Amino acid sequence: MLYDCIIIGGGIAGTQAAIQLGRYSTYKVLVIDSGYGRSSVCHTYHNIIGWPEGVTGEHLRRVGREQAEALGVEFVQKTVTESAKDGEKFVVTTGDGQRFIGHTVLMATGMLDRYPEIPGLRNALGYSVYICPDCDGYEIVDRKTVLIGSGEHGSAMAVLLAERTPHLTYVNHEKEPIEERLLQHLRKLGIDYEEQPVSEVRSDEQRDIQSVVLEDGRVLEAERGFIAFGGNHVRSELAQQLGVTLEDNRHIKTDPRTKMTDVEGVWAAGDIGLHSELSTIAMGEGTQAAIWIHKKLRKIHKR
Repeated sequence: MLYDCIIIGGGIAGTQAAIQLGRYSTYKVLVIDSGYGRSSVCHTYHNIIGWPEGVTGEHLRRVGREQAEALGVEFVQKTVTESAKDGEKFVVTTGDGQRFIGHTVLMATGMLDRYPEIPGLRNALGYSVYICPDCDGYEIVDRKTVLIGSGEHGSAMAVLLAERTPHLTYVNHEKEPIEERLLQHLRKLGIDYEEQPVSEVRSDEQRDIQSVVLEDGRVLEAERGFIAFGGNHVRSELAQQLGVTLEDNRHIKTDPRTKMTDVEGVWAAGDIGLHSELSTIAMGEGTQAAIWIHKKLRKIHKR
């Protein structure tokens, strides 16, 4: 089957794009999703209109898929391993060897945050331990917060979080070097600094963080937590296979108006793009890309 648009990634951006394309009631749209992404980690989105008590990424993914499927959009749970151009069309291949062909492609593969396997961390991550200061900085206002991170990437995050709470400890878990001037800046801001691994993150039954246990046995009490390790994996390999130009940080720069890449017929939306990394922005970019994909498809079908 020839699809009008193949969306790779069924997270916030990809699903929102699928809904918009489905509402045109014209196109054959396929979403290929691995079943897990950055939005799967977040269990407490509080910055989305209509959800003051919070909403989980998995809930948004599920109800979004149901909404798109009701509009005729097809979903398959597979992992795309290869993408290629075939004339004016695009061919994507999944890990089991299945091939799908489309007139256009939307890359919504996102990114994954790097963090070590610290006992107890995953249990609280996305509940009371956060990743994004713009999304969740509000959650730590005036609360005792422990930031677990690595080197200067973590110290930069600590400076941002210090604007939200005066009760902040930065634990340099990987003991990566930090310039003395940066350490002095942390001290000036009143940020406590520890340079040793974390052996455990403790939380209660509601997954609210209670404390962080250091390698030397000391226990740091905490009401909230953050992680900042750097080296996140931007899932832009498939876009690169299609000839899309990547920035130095492997994110994709798109046309700000259309969200199309520098390869005709290939769009990108969400965290894979250059400096978005917010669920609400991903929604907007998904819709924006879909509108311009629609304009492209109208021209194709008029030929």
